[in-house]
Amino acid sequence: MLNRVRSAVAHLVSSGGAPPPRPKSPDLPNSTSAPPAAPPQAPRSPPARAGSGSAAPAKTVEARASFSRPTFLQLSPGGLRRADDHAGRAVQSPPDTGRRLPWSTGYAEVINAGKSRHNEDQACCEVVYVEGRRSVSGAPREPSRGQGLCFYYWGLFDGHAGGRAAEMASRLLHRHIREQLKDLVEILQDPSPPPLCLPSTPGAPGSSDSSHLVGPQSCWSSQKEVTHESLVVGAIENAFQLMDEQMARERRGHQVEGGCCALVVVYLLGKVYVANAGDSRAIIVRNGEIIPMSREFTPETERQRLQTLVRVYDLTQYEHCPDDVLVLGTDGLWDVTSDCEVAATVDRVLSAYEPNDPSRYTALAQALVLGARGTPRDRGWHLPNNKLGSGDDISVFVIPLGGPGSYS
Repeated sequence: MLNRVRSAVAHLVSSGGAPPPRPKSPDLPNSTSAPPAAPPQAPRSPPARAGSGSAAPAKTVEARASFSRPTFLQLSPGGLRRADDHAGRAVQSPPDTGRRLPWSTGYAEVINAGKSRHNEDQACCEVVYVEGRRSVSGAPREPSRGQGLCFYYWGLFDGHAGGRAAEMASRLLHRHIREQLKDLVEILQDPSPPPLCLPSTPGAPGSSDSSHLVGPQSCWSSQKEVTHESLVVGAIENAFQLMDEQMARERRGHQVEGGCCALVVVYLLGKVYVANAGDSRAIIVRNGEIIPMSREFTPETERQRLQTLVRVYDLTQYEHCPDDVLVLGTDGLWDVTSDCEVAATVDRVLSAYEPNDPSRYTALAQALVLGARGTPRDRGWHLPNNKLGSGDDISVFVIPLGGPGSYS
């Protein structure tokens, strides 16, 4: 889906005035190169060994990549085989070993019922440090860990016609976002209104070409209000476009077919940014109220160009209780589960746990996946109401809205 929304994203980025120069991130590696040192997260779970045969190398790469699972699941080789079992469809969650995902986030997933060879969903959860690239005055700045920003990141990626695009996006999209935020670090840390133009920085990276979000003498349209929030939104939109372009290059270079939907959450400076390109969905359940945080982005709605890629929720405007959550799910959940049914499950599951029990969010994610999958009966998977359960891959994040440090 990322490759199908390029024109719509470009329209969103450029609406309201002439866009800044086309962004690039030349220091990001190709998808086939090893990633640099990342924030304190483990590497991705090793992919299962591809079978022997005379398949073309590109197909072998595809098979290996599509069977890798998120690292935070910490799956052993035996666990990988169970996760890949279409008959049993065992729900997978991170082990309860004391080291939890940021914010005590809950996660659960299950493979499809035979729709594709492997689970084509992917997920990512990271804490990302952003070091500023230059100062607003144009003077080069010495790198300093004290001058950077951290953002929290969650991503769900639903692969189409293979899992490689989803796997690649899960590894690289947050790094594109980091690159796009580098020019904005000092601006975002300054409470005064952002400048309409950024001066060039002689000798600094990005000063002689259009390789970054805001190049030399880059200006935003004076007809649009420029806020810290709008700059972050623009950075995320640009990152989506860059990820899409990188996928297109990989398809040309390696003959790897397919694309993916992407549903991403970024928490930065008190605000939650939810970006969606595809048919995944995010909702907030707050005190029983349902707040949609995304819209399905299909080829039909792309042509209308009326969709909003990024929605923003200000966490500082509300007092949140431990039962207030942001639920992210791929279409395997929403195909058979309504927003109201998700909200009812939130209330039922969380009320059975103590408010300070961090495992409650994993239990909720598992309940949502199990409720959409159903149980095996009559050569299929059925829900309690005898309707068919979801035969698709299902992936769910449950993010408590209390934020970092609120829950032990």
